[in-house]
Amino acid sequence: MPAYPSREVSGESRACWIEAPGRAAIRSAGVHAPAAGDVLVRALHSGISRGTEMLVYRGEVPATEFERMRAPFQEGDFPGPVKYGYASVGIVEQGAEALLGRTVFCLYPHQTRYVVPAHALHLLPEGVPAPRAVLAANMETAVNALWDAGPRIGDRIAVVGGGVVGLLVAWLAGRLPGCAVELIDLNPSRRQVAEVLGVAFASPEGAKPDADLVVHASGSAQGLVTALRLAAFEATVIEMSWYGRREVALPLGEAFHAQRLTLKSSQVGHVAVVQRSRWSHHRRLALALSLLRDPVLDALITDSAPFDELPAVLGRLATAAPDTLCQRIDYS
Repeated sequence: MPAYPSREVSGESRACWIEAPGRAAIRSAGVHAPAAGDVLVRALHSGISRGTEMLVYRGEVPATEFERMRAPFQEGDFPGPVKYGYASVGIVEQGAEALLGRTVFCLYPHQTRYVVPAHALHLLPEGVPAPRAVLAANMETAVNALWDAGPRIGDRIAVVGGGVVGLLVAWLAGRLPGCAVELIDLNPSRRQVAEVLGVAFASPEGAKPDADLVVHASGSAQGLVTALRLAAFEATVIEMSWYGRREVALPLGEAFHAQRLTLKSSQVGHVAVVQRSRWSHHRRLALALSLLRDPVLDALITDSAPFDELPAVLGRLATAAPDTLCQRIDYS
């Protein structure tokens, strides 16, 4: 993600901080009248990442990744105290006249009001409601993964891991001509969501083998083992999961070499190589927002809670809530 300079502000606002691993709190924050080129945004909704944000909350970011994993408007440092997040939707209250009253998406942490450079905002396209726009960062990740994967017309595609990102990858891939997509997850409740999105569902034991392309997004080592098992001869496995400090053991002494498999990482911090010469981060996120027009994607937002409950919500998500997909935070 591109990094933007932090802003020292004064005034009235509130933000959620991870005070220490496993503990969050609401702090007062400041806002001031925006300077030239800046805008003041009042938050409507924000989204919580069940992957990266939970690793940050649990204090599992490796020291080697402290700088690379900084969010664009992060304050503080890992492991904490740190203000972290990147899925805020709000209304412009002050700043450039052309933006006043417009609904926007910003890669900003969970905060009620904030001042940012106008160029850091993305106008919501017509047909994308503000509550659904919290999926934009996840959609951007899914788009980048498919750019990295390079699926071909007619491919058999397996997506292992039915979280928000995995489901978005499966939904996008299922719109490619001739492609047969199967979502694989341990949680049987994901079947209903997969059906809403128009893709097939299977348990790891019942998944079809010999996939031309496998995308792994479960966040677990066993999921990656399943992904390798499902890959056909000379197929590619795209690894989207980030494990933080956890070590991952793989059975590379089995069919990995005989099948001549390719294991390739995908991470949204850089635009995929095949697109990098022409696509900026800003253009990619604009594309992600435009892809959120389909109302079936509302099925991915399973939970909502008011901003004041955010510290408790983070604690719940970090320890349980297996049926929660996108957790939305609503601001009064």
